[in-house]
Amino acid sequence: MAQSVNITELNLPQLEMLKNQLDQMYVPGKLHDVEHVLIDVGTGYYVEKTAEDAKDFFKRKIDFLTKQMEKIQPALQEKHAMKQAVMEMMSQKIQQLTALGATQTAKA
Repeated sequence: MAQSVNITELNLPQLEMLKNQLDQMYVPGKLHDVEHVLIDVGTGYYVEKTAEDAKDFFKRKIDFLTKQMEKIQPALQEKHAMKQAVMEMMSQKIQQLTALGATQTAKA
């Protein structure tokens, strides 16, 4: 159930507790300048750009990440196939050892 909390009335430990309990927090607000935005360019650095420049920046970033994903996809598929082969081999070895143990137990 949603609960309204005035965060200005909370002390630091209460704010920490509240932060740990919430996945998302919505704060009502109004934008005074919708033509300029701050974008996170990584490692805690923010750059002010126009909305159009920000769209271009994120389009380039999406294109770059898409190309990187396409580049590593074959290697990931190969590693997955190798993992499956190792798992099959281990399963066969376990079955052989189990059968060998059962045979030796029957002989004893």
